[in-house]
Amino acid sequence: QVQLVESGGGLVQAGGSLRLSCVASGSILRFDHMAWYRQVPGQERGLVASITSGGSTYSSDSVKGRFTISRDIAKSTVYLQMNSLNVEDTAAYYCYAENEYGATYGRGTQVIVSS
Repeated sequence: QVQLVESGGGLVQAGGSLRLSCVASGSILRFDHMAWYRQVPGQERGLVASITSGGSTYSSDSVKGRFTISRDIAKSTVYLQMNSLNVEDTAAYYCYAENEYGATYGRGTQVIVSS
């Protein structure tokens, strides 16, 4: 069973940076793609950024130029580098992995950006 464990969330001032990490049980190359989602209470979970098994990346318009998704295959880890954070980035951030056998989310890590 796939397990994804996120870390790196916390409280940061607006304009600051955080790096989230997602460690997967086993090789991340077995996933067609991995992604970061975020969710604010009362709203739907939304895609932030994704990376395919081939290394292609995507970032949503709301974070483009500020957030970067990357990976370390040897460490079975996907990262989300978040720069120039603003209060609208406050949310629970979830790691996501998908392949032909199914999809799963981690338990999430909370990011709070103060003004």
